[in-house]
Amino acid sequence: MGVLDHIWLGVVAVFTADPIFTLAGLPFSTTIMMVVLGFLGGIVVGATPGLGGPFAMAISLPILISIFGFEPDALLPVLGFLVGIMKGSTVGGAVPAILFNTPGTPDSLMTTLDGYPLTKKGKPGKALRIAHFSSVSGDTFSDIVLITCAPFLAILVEKFLDFPEKAALIILSLAFVSAVVGRNVWKGMAAALLGMFFAYIGTGEDGYPRLSLGTDGLAEGLPLISAVLGVLIIGEVFKALEDMWHEMREKSVITNIKMKGDQKLHFSDIRRIFPFISISAGIGTMIGALPGIGSTLAATLGYATGRKVYKGDTPFGEGAPEGVAATEAANSAVAGANLIPVLSLGIPGNVSAVFIILATESIGGFNPGPQVFSLVPDQINQEMVYAFGLFTTMIFANGLNWTFGGVFMRSMGVMVRVPKQRLLPIVLLLTLTAIYVQQTSMFAIYITLFFGLLGYLMRKLKISVLPFVIAFILANNLEEAMRQAFAVTGSDPWFLLASPISVVFIALSIVVVVFFARNQKDLG
Repeated sequence: MGVLDHIWLGVVAVFTADPIFTLAGLPFSTTIMMVVLGFLGGIVVGATPGLGGPFAMAISLPILISIFGFEPDALLPVLGFLVGIMKGSTVGGAVPAILFNTPGTPDSLMTTLDGYPLTKKGKPGKALRIAHFSSVSGDTFSDIVLITCAPFLAILVEKFLDFPEKAALIILSLAFVSAVVGRNVWKGMAAALLGMFFAYIGTGEDGYPRLSLGTDGLAEGLPLISAVLGVLIIGEVFKALEDMWHEMREKSVITNIKMKGDQKLHFSDIRRIFPFISISAGIGTMIGALPGIGSTLAATLGYATGRKVYKGDTPFGEGAPEGVAATEAANSAVAGANLIPVLSLGIPGNVSAVFIILATESIGGFNPGPQVFSLVPDQINQEMVYAFGLFTTMIFANGLNWTFGGVFMRSMGVMVRVPKQRLLPIVLLLTLTAIYVQQTSMFAIYITLFFGLLGYLMRKLKISVLPFVIAFILANNLEEAMRQAFAVTGSDPWFLLASPISVVFIALSIVVVVFFARNQKDLG
C-alpha cells in the first residue's frame, strides 16, 4: 500500500464512514457533521470576549468522549469537532478586537492596533473582511505545509533549534515587541519586565512558591486567564467607561461609531495586503512548527516584520490595513503548523494541539510520532489513514472558513452600532463570567479586577499593554528553555552564546532595542 492509497482511505473515512443522511445522493458522514458543528461553535466562542478556542476544546473533549466512546471509530468525529473549533475560533477572535478594541484572546491583541483605528474611521466592515481574508489565507498556507512537510519539517526544526536557540528566540521576540509597539522603547521594556515579574509569582520549579508573601492564593501562581484578560479587556472597559463619562460631561451625549464609505474588499485591497500576508504566513508556519511557543509569538513577529517593511502613508498602529493582514495571517498560520510537531514527534505545538493529543491518547488507535508515516509492504498503516483523515477535516474546515466564515465576518459589522453604554457592561459581565466558569474561584475574579486596574493605569500613562501580556505568556516558556539549556550545556553560564544561531538571535535583540531607542519619538 502506497501513500496515495492511504490518502484515499483517509478521505473516504471522513466523507463516507457512518453516514447520517444523504444530500443529492452524497452521504453526509458523522465526521463532517462534527466539523460543521465545531466550526460554528468555534466562531461564536472566538467572537465572545473572554472565551477562546482552547477553553471550548477543554470543555468539549470529555463530553465528546462520553458520547462517542473509546473505540477507534470515534477518533475522526472527535478530532473533526476539535479541528472545527480551532479553525472557527481563529477567525472569530478578530471580531471583538476590531469592533470594540477588546481582544478575546492574546493572539488577537495585535489586531486591535490597526483594526480598531479602522473601525473608528468608519471602516469596520472592511477591517473585518481584511482580517477574514488574511486569516484564512495564512491558515490555508500552513495546512498545505503541514500536509506536504509534516514527516520531516519538525524534525529539521528540532535539529537546528535546541534549547539555547529557543530561549534566545523568545528573548528576541520580547525585544521586538518592547521596541516596536508603542512610542517609547523603555516604557515597552518596563512593561515586559513587569509582566515577567507577575508571571514568576508562585511558579518556582523547585517545589517552593516564590514571591507569594506567604499567601496560599498566590502560592499557586497568578491565573493566566485572569492576568491577561484583566489587562486586555477589563482595563480597556475601565478606560472606555471613563472616556464615556468625560464625553457625557462635555457634550451631554455619547457618540457612537458610524460606518462610512465602501466596506467591501476589492482586488486592489488584496493586491495591497498580499505581500504582508505572504510574509506573515511564512513566519506563523515556522513559529507553529516550534513546540510550545505558539501563535502569540507569531502574531508579534508577523506584525513587527510587516511594520519594518511597510512604506505606506498610514502608519502601523493608526489604521493601516496591512497591520491587520500581517497579524491575522501570522496567528492563523500557526493553526495548521502546530500539528507538525504533534504528528512528527508527538509534541504539542501550542495549547490547542494539547487537546488533539489528549483526544488521541484517550481514544487510542492513533499514537502521534514518526511511526505515523511509516509504510509497511502489503499492509495498511491505520495510523497514516487517521493522519490523512485529520488532514481532510482541516481542508474541509478551511472550505467552511472561506465560505460561511466570510458571511459571518461580513455580518458582524452591524455590531458596531450597539450603543457603548449597553455594550461595555455586557463585555464586562461576559469576561468575568467566562473567568469564573474556567477558574470557579472568586480569587480569580479579584485578580482579574486587579489586573484590570493595572491595565487602566498603563493606558493612562500611555504604556502599551502588549509587552506586558506577551512577557507574561512567554515568561514560563523562557524560564523552562533557559533551565534546560543551562542543563544540556553542562551548567555553562554562557549557554545563550553556545551556538551561532543563538548568538545571532541575541545580537538581533540588542540591535533592535538600540536601533529603536535611538529613533524613538516619545509622545508620552
